[in-house]
Amino acid sequence: MSTTQQLQDFAQQVRRDIVRMVHAVNSGHPGGSLGCNEFLTVLYQDTMKYSTDFTMDGKNEDLFFLSNGHISPLFYSVLARSGFFPVSELATFRKLNTRLQGHPTTHEGLPGVRIASGSLGQGMSVAIGAAQAKKLNGDTRLVYSLHGDGELQEGQNWEAIMYAAGKNVDNLIATVDYNGQQIDGSTDHVMPMGDLKAKFEAFGWIVLEVENGNNIDAIKSGLGEAKALTGNGKPVCILLKTVMGNGVDFMMHTHAWHGKAPNDAQLEDALSQNHETLGDY
Repeated sequence: MSTTQQLQDFAQQVRRDIVRMVHAVNSGHPGGSLGCNEFLTVLYQDTMKYSTDFTMDGKNEDLFFLSNGHISPLFYSVLARSGFFPVSELATFRKLNTRLQGHPTTHEGLPGVRIASGSLGQGMSVAIGAAQAKKLNGDTRLVYSLHGDGELQEGQNWEAIMYAAGKNVDNLIATVDYNGQQIDGSTDHVMPMGDLKAKFEAFGWIVLEVENGNNIDAIKSGLGEAKALTGNGKPVCILLKTVMGNGVDFMMHTHAWHGKAPNDAQLEDALSQNHETLGDY
């Protein structure tokens, strides 16, 4: 188990990685990456049980599937700093022949990545399938997944959500990054989704809400509660209320940084707000 301070230090270094990676190639998605940083930090550094001796089947390990694959800078940073591959490889992000593509892929065999997730709306189905496979194999570990709230506008999600409850997939914890923003504006402006908690509950899920999805202790508590609710015949959903661009003041509370890289001056500003804690790549 990690202390709150250790997790905060880890997350702070990840923020530096994210802004440096997208700046270096003038491409990528910093907003959602920064917003989900604390969640993935807690998941990999405190909650999940896994081996960095990576295998695709992940037997007797907790599994994670990133559905909103555009936040790959975050995913890559957390994987590297959790020991899946060298931190120095982060410098190859989005470059020619890299294993660190703009959206995660599997053809180059990057440790920690089990599915390609460039197209939104598919991760829920994959996570449910993996959870069912664990049950069939007598594997008691859990499956975790992360989804954007705007991503839930994709209809495939709701077929999968209905299926998971109908088939009692109760070894799955699906988390929704509930920041209210997507690439073209607020989710309420682009496609209002109403009461997500009521919707998931109507489909037969157990739903938890984490009001401060960028607070380490709140995330730890929420994930702990979610784990305690598994095995009860229903899948579990966490609605994680985050701030897009969290930790970099000029990127916060706006969709403008969904897929925009900082310039040189903005990079220095962002780095000045987050001091180095574990060593840059």
